[in-house]
Amino acid sequence: MSKRRKLREYWTFLNSAARQPSTVGAVLPTSRYVAEAVASVVPSSGTPTVLELGPGTGALSGPIQRRLGEGARHLAVEIDPNMVQFLERTKPWLEVIEGDATHLRKLLDAAGADRVDAVISSIPWTLLPPDKQRELLHEAASVMSADAVFTTVTYSTTLWRSSTREFVNALHDTFDEVMPRSTIWRNVPPARVYACRRPK
Repeated sequence: MSKRRKLREYWTFLNSAARQPSTVGAVLPTSRYVAEAVASVVPSSGTPTVLELGPGTGALSGPIQRRLGEGARHLAVEIDPNMVQFLERTKPWLEVIEGDATHLRKLLDAAGADRVDAVISSIPWTLLPPDKQRELLHEAASVMSADAVFTTVTYSTTLWRSSTREFVNALHDTFDEVMPRSTIWRNVPPARVYACRRPK
């Protein structure tokens, strides 16, 4: 990525964080190290449908897209109109859907996607109340195929928060398998990736 493009991404991210702090959970866009860890769970064969929730400036989108072959679909649901415009301008290959993920089934129906094979979430879970966390997880689980994976990112600096503990409990209540991966220190702040399978 060129320096100019990187600066444009940072500016878009910071501008959105300043305007809507309740929808942005980090101080900087996700690092490529986290993006690569997340992308590793995406199917690299066949024609899967992959869904990103809250992609922001699309820091995870490139590594995900590079794993997908011809015929695969890469969808992204984003609530911030400015982020949507940025994604449409900078990532024309990404199918961007503007909307609230609490209406996920309706949004995907409109996009002609019945089930997805992977859900990648950048939603700032720790900024949400427990009932909202569970509502969003239920929506995500409801659109996943039987062998799909749900992957999300949390931050080590929030582990002490009750909202983080509530979220991890909600993951265990929603999925049969919840696998936390090693902390990724080369991110600001340090991040932890969770991979979850088999919605209950």
